[in-house]
Amino acid sequence: QVQLVQSGGGSVQSGGSLRLSCSASRYNLESNFMGWFRQAPGKEREGVATIDRYDSIAYQDFVKGRFTISLDNGKSMLYLQMNNLEPDDTAMYYCAAGGRWLLQETYKYWGQGTQVTVSS
Repeated sequence: QVQLVQSGGGSVQSGGSLRLSCSASRYNLESNFMGWFRQAPGKEREGVATIDRYDSIAYQDFVKGRFTISLDNGKSMLYLQMNNLEPDDTAMYYCAAGGRWLLQETYKYWGQGTQVTVSS
């Protein structure tokens, strides 16, 4: 059974940085996309960034230039480097795998979520 285990996250002040990690076990990284999604309190879950093994990458406009997604195939690890964080980035962040681009309804596997809190 595929498992996605997340780590990282936490609390920072506006302008700070955090890195999220996602370890994928029993998942073929050559299949489809992996990505990061987030859900803020009272809001629907939304896509943040996705990547496939060919380094095809998509970012939502609100994170372009601030967040960087990367994939280490050898270690089966997915990362999200988040710089210049803003209070609006406060949300539960989820790692996902087995989908296409930022279409969250296509993703089959999900991590447990990790909280990111940005204070002004």
